[in-house]
Amino acid sequence: QMQLVASGGGTVQPGGSLTLSCTASVRILSNYHMGWFRQPPGADRGFRDFVGAISKNGESTHYDDSVKGRFTISRDNAKNTVYLQMHRLKPEDTAVYSCTAKDRTGRAYYEFNALATWGQGTLVTVSP
Repeated sequence: QMQLVASGGGTVQPGGSLTLSCTASVRILSNYHMGWFRQPPGADRGFRDFVGAISKNGESTHYDDSVKGRFTISRDNAKNTVYLQMHRLKPEDTAVYSCTAKDRTGRAYYEFNALATWGQGTLVTVSP
């Protein structure tokens, strides 16, 4: 069964940048659409906000309006890794960020549900 591990979190000042990585234990990452979600502090257990997603071949990306123009998702299928570059960070970006994967497109490649594979998260804190 696939495992996903997010890394790269830390504390950064407002306006700063950070890049997260998500490494998958799978033979062929290009078989999977990948997504990033985040759980703000104090959110109910299991609640996650959609951040963005990237299609299997990396040609298509989709972002939540709150991060559009500031965050960029990319992937290196040869390294089994997906990246989330975050720029112009704001305090409201503070959250535990986790990645998810699914092999079927369904209604849209960027829609994920409980049937997808979810990984453990990494904490990003944006604070002066």
